[in-house]
Amino acid sequence: MMVSHMQLLPHFIKQRRPLVHNITNVVVTNFTANGLLAIGASPVMAYAREEVADMARMAGALVLNLGTLSAELVEAAILAGRSANLHGIPVLLDPVGAGATPFRTRSALEILREVRIAMVRGNAAEVAHLIGEAAAIKGVDADGAEEETPIDLAARAAHRIGTIVAITGKEDVITDGTKSYVIRGGHPIMTRVTGTGCLLTSVMGAFAAVEPDLLTAGAAALALYGAAATRAYDAAGFRGPGSFQTAFLDALSEMDQIPVEEEAVICHRVSAGRGFLQ
Repeated sequence: MMVSHMQLLPHFIKQRRPLVHNITNVVVTNFTANGLLAIGASPVMAYAREEVADMARMAGALVLNLGTLSAELVEAAILAGRSANLHGIPVLLDPVGAGATPFRTRSALEILREVRIAMVRGNAAEVAHLIGEAAAIKGVDADGAEEETPIDLAARAAHRIGTIVAITGKEDVITDGTKSYVIRGGHPIMTRVTGTGCLLTSVMGAFAAVEPDLLTAGAAALALYGAAATRAYDAAGFRGPGSFQTAFLDALSEMDQIPVEEEAVICHRVSAGRGFLQ
């Protein structure tokens, strides 16, 4: 039942064309916009404090990405987030580089205090720093932060922050602290194309805009995104990251045709200590 419902969500996105408001980093703006257009969503990148609240209330989801961080971006993110909260719009946080500098960590924590976040997506080191559990971090990439099971870290973070938490890496996990999913898919070449993680958070926003069960929305986005990456790598003919990026956008546009049950492994854990059901 879960997988069959997941399969419908890309169709809903193409039918409804949800507006996804991105306050994101300048490195990935174009890739993010094109990726959202490919799956059928309508991207908007609005940063000015004078309009972010108005834009957020019109959106289906708001995505806050701290990649190219500034005090002005934090202010705009909080203004937009409060507006989204007021109007019942899900807010997603991508705490890029949390732990790399004190400013990044403080900014992420300030947003978590001021805005009700529906979903956090990051790597293990970023999520660990959000809950005060130091993990080694190099630049904005995790390094040595996977010594424990990511799902246990994600579950602790979900309880402490009070939101759904997704940790992405060699395998992806997403949990609300009680119910969890592990998704296996994707391809290592994604780490050689800047912005694939940032785009993923925005794609999760598009899914959250059409699916009120946000855990299901997040799990579906992770599974289908990984499946699209696998398809793109095969289609690119192993030529390299440039051809992969083009093939990946093409694969995202066909997300509604990807049989997720055949191309992604989704494991379900009901609660801690209960084991997994595939």
